[in-house]
Amino acid sequence: MRVKKRSLIALLALAVCVFPGYWLCLSLRPVEVIAVHDNGNHSYVLVRNFPQTDMGKIKWWLKNKDTLKEKYNIPNPSSSGYFTVIFWNFGEGYKEEGKYDRLCFDDMKIRINCIEKDAVFSVDKSRNFGTTFTAYDGDNYRLGQNGDIIKVGSD
Repeated sequence: MRVKKRSLIALLALAVCVFPGYWLCLSLRPVEVIAVHDNGNHSYVLVRNFPQTDMGKIKWWLKNKDTLKEKYNIPNPSSSGYFTVIFWNFGEGYKEEGKYDRLCFDDMKIRINCIEKDAVFSVDKSRNFGTTFTAYDGDNYRLGQNGDIIKVGSD
């Protein structure tokens, strides 16, 4: 009986060490921007290794928005200043449209121009709401006038 208890404690201790280490490795991988597709004031960014947490996603955007503007010319606001940038998990890559509900990009003139619909994050800016963030597996946030991130609820 004592050996079983020690084995169980050792197994739990190992799990307590391994799980946070694995999570740390996942969170330290750099975000990879695979492609950007533009549709007027809506931009679709295909990514790998996007941050897992809501705050990680928002902080990544705030840190990288100038680079995205310089490199890909996004966001591309309308004349009223409105824009939407949606980040999609690139997953297994481009696929044909097929019989599934996939997101396809008309700016690609080949048949393999669709991805699985797996949105992970979006940034919107409008006159009424300012800059808002949506973490599709989390909550919604707003950028306050003094730069604070304000949680506004979830769907």
